[in-house]
Amino acid sequence: MSTIDFWFDFSSPYSYLASTWIEPLAARHGRRVRWHAMLLGATLAAAELRPPVSYPIKGGYMHRDFERSARFEGAPYRPPPRFPIATQNAARIFWWLHAQDESRAAAWARRGLAAYFAEGVQLDEMPALLALAERCGLDPAQAQAACADAQWKAHLKQVNDDAIAAGIFGAPWIVVDGEPFWGNDRRAQIERWLSAPF
Repeated sequence: MSTIDFWFDFSSPYSYLASTWIEPLAARHGRRVRWHAMLLGATLAAAELRPPVSYPIKGGYMHRDFERSARFEGAPYRPPPRFPIATQNAARIFWWLHAQDESRAAAWARRGLAAYFAEGVQLDEMPALLALAERCGLDPAQAQAACADAQWKAHLKQVNDDAIAAGIFGAPWIVVDGEPFWGNDRRAQIERWLSAPF
């Protein structure tokens, strides 16, 4: 089964929204999704860009758009208490799980995104992150060890380097048969491309 590559950051609201529809869309076209947790800040820095919300003229609009886009998608959304946040630990847990079972890693990704953007769980706070891990059926001690493990630190750095080398500068970043699509708002184009590339 051909894959759709889905690059995301746990602190990206548009990644959260896309995570609610990417799997059903892929299934309709006989595809499976290959999830990639990355650190968006690393790719932005490499591209000499700043987070859009860091610009005063964009920030207010974007927060409004996050909420409007969630309503449009029918996705639960609660503005996080702090945004953006550092997500390296959530991403390391993702890759630790990915090495065991890709489906468990994808489930963690969906749950983590929803927890941050719909439930107010601060993924950058270790107690909150480990409580979420336990609710997801993970051993909190093992999850915490994965966050501190040099193997998963190095792996996440390599993933970020791969994203930078691939020219990724935003999230979600969705690749279909080599064709990149940036953003939750590219859903209709992706659906069309999967039916008949244009």
